Amino acid sequence: MARGAQRRSGARTRTQRRPRHDNDGIIQVLAKVVREVESAVQRGGALPSIRTKFQVVALLMREERARVKADETKSGARRAEELKRLDGIATILATTAARDTSLLGLLADDAVISDRARSLRRELLEAAGIEVPDEPTGQPEPAEPTAAVQRRVVPQSVVSRQLANPFLEPDYSAVAKATAGPRRLVGWELIEPLLRSFEDGGALSCMDLPEPAATRVAGGLELMPHQERLVAAAKAGHRTFLLADEPGLGKTAQALLAAQAADAYPLLVVVPNVVKMNWAREATLWTPSHPATVVHGDGDTIDGFADIIIVNYEVLDRHVGWLGQLGLRGMVVDEAHYIKNRKSQRSQLVLQLSERIRTRIANPLLMALTGTPLINDIEDFTAIWQFLGWVDETKPVGELMGALEETGLTPADRGFSAAARAAVIDRGIVRRRKVDVAADLPARRVADVPVEIDDEAGRSIRAAEQSLARRLVARYERALEARHAGAVVEGIDHDLVRQVAAWERAGKTTKKSDENVFTMMRRIGQAKAGLAADYAAQLARSAGKVVFFAKHIDVMDTAEATFAKRGIRYASIRGDQTASARQKHIDAFTNDPDVAVVVCSLTAAGVGINLQVASNLVLAELSWTDAEQTQAIDRVHRIGQEEPVTAWRILAAQTLDTRIAQLIDSKAGLAARALDGAAEQEISDSSDVQLEALVTLLEDALAGRVGRQAS
Repeated sequence: MARGAQRRSGARTRTQRRPRHDNDGIIQVLAKVVREVESAVQRGGALPSIRTKFQVVALLMREERARVKADETKSGARRAEELKRLDGIATILATTAARDTSLLGLLADDAVISDRARSLRRELLEAAGIEVPDEPTGQPEPAEPTAAVQRRVVPQSVVSRQLANPFLEPDYSAVAKATAGPRRLVGWELIEPLLRSFEDGGALSCMDLPEPAATRVAGGLELMPHQERLVAAAKAGHRTFLLADEPGLGKTAQALLAAQAADAYPLLVVVPNVVKMNWAREATLWTPSHPATVVHGDGDTIDGFADIIIVNYEVLDRHVGWLGQLGLRGMVVDEAHYIKNRKSQRSQLVLQLSERIRTRIANPLLMALTGTPLINDIEDFTAIWQFLGWVDETKPVGELMGALEETGLTPADRGFSAAARAAVIDRGIVRRRKVDVAADLPARRVADVPVEIDDEAGRSIRAAEQSLARRLVARYERALEARHAGAVVEGIDHDLVRQVAAWERAGKTTKKSDENVFTMMRRIGQAKAGLAADYAAQLARSAGKVVFFAKHIDVMDTAEATFAKRGIRYASIRGDQTASARQKHIDAFTNDPDVAVVVCSLTAAGVGINLQVASNLVLAELSWTDAEQTQAIDRVHRIGQEEPVTAWRILAAQTLDTRIAQLIDSKAGLAARALDGAAEQEISDSSDVQLEALVTLLEDALAGRVGRQAS
């Protein structure tokens, strides 16, 4: 009896003890437990109990850090000492998580706190002499992870970034931005009236933008006035944009520079696979001080410390976990019509990340890019509006709802449609057409679109290119030895390099089974055919009719199969057609609004036909001369063309394709981004480009060998 009373008395003494915030008892307790967690994970034993300890120690450490920082009664030296000890605990937690990256999920803002975790938290606090008020329990244990969650990965370089800053401090500024709920319009159905306000037609959908201001761009690049106006809006504080400019007006550059103006880093860019390498290249050009990284597959090669993370829709499900914990301050969704179906997985992932960003910070930069006119299929844009934070699943929210309230109108009033349309546009819809800014654009230009060939075909092409380079090096070494009779030659004998390249081009002493520059380019064309067709299909949806040029029949076949699979009607111009059959296809493309693409042989359709009904063309394969390329462009850029013409040249990144494109442009005296069509320009011979391509390949291989020997 006495012992029971003594225990009860001890219990009362323990629970009634005043919080010991004037000592470091909790730090001692956390240090002991974190060592237990570290030892268990080192032994490979991250059992449920250890995971619970890891989570609770992390939560308590975060709470204690915030308390110490806010405690003004402590001396500066005492506060610094306690923060140093807490940093030591954080370091142990971070290195432990590096051993078992699944532990990082326990640190997410939305991670489930189990009853066992709550109980352990109470036990540790009481062990430190801190009183804990009673808390309700009963929250269910987390369910078994779904298949989508099991697919998620955390790249090692991202773990390194999290080690450097393992506990992202919350940003409560979003709370201050919360607006009052609907008042006068409560109970009204508003989404459908908003959609109908755009279906009614009216003026072009574009918000008022500031006057263009000189935007300093690295590398001497210059923005066009319509681009400067959007960047100026971002500088002025506007943070949500539905950028629906027509293709060819530089939406990528505008988005990158808007992010720089808003300091919206880390910035996430979600794009179709076919354009993610182009985004990386554009980021290097326009914002070189902010490194960009591209996520391929599981992200093993990414730079976890980059400011700009570029990921394609197809692999977003694997990376949504760590992206949600990165502290993103901006997000760009390219080809935003990809998320029109809110029930699809990729739409849900994009909306999940957007909501995570908006609930964490008050003014994130959110940009949806699409070339599709807003007047078409307006229902498709409700998901985009939700991504931007203008609506939720049932009603307008935030600033849009406030703007609708300020109109003083309801959907029953005559003027509501026009006022509602204006309210949505003012939230950030920007739509310009090429014809509207024609004075800012060159009459015709070539825009390179690098694509990544990362499948088996890509690996085979790179292996074949390396084999060709090794054969050239071996031939060079044999010739060098014979020419100099064993004498030591400093550096690279450039004359001999050109001689070896000439032998290779002529096929001298080369086996028929060996890869050569011609077979290499043929294989590259085959490998990028599907990607080029995908890009053309996107253009057809965004900009209307598109001309698709290819050199080889199998590339044309692949493109036509892609268009048929996507339900896109096409015409076809080939060399084996009769004159009447060819004209029938030309007439179909020119006169039938439902025929969106014409697939053309570069040799058969490069001269003698008029296709100026389109202002966009795709060059799926490279020519050996600029003259052949220019002739193809002239099928579209000719008398009767009312818009600037853009030729989208598809290049296979990290292959001979890019070298040859540079050679073609340099031989013609052209910049890769613009054509002026001057008649006096020298037209290069195709054999020159072939020779220079081999020279470049051999010199690069020799330079790499010299570099390795020097190291």
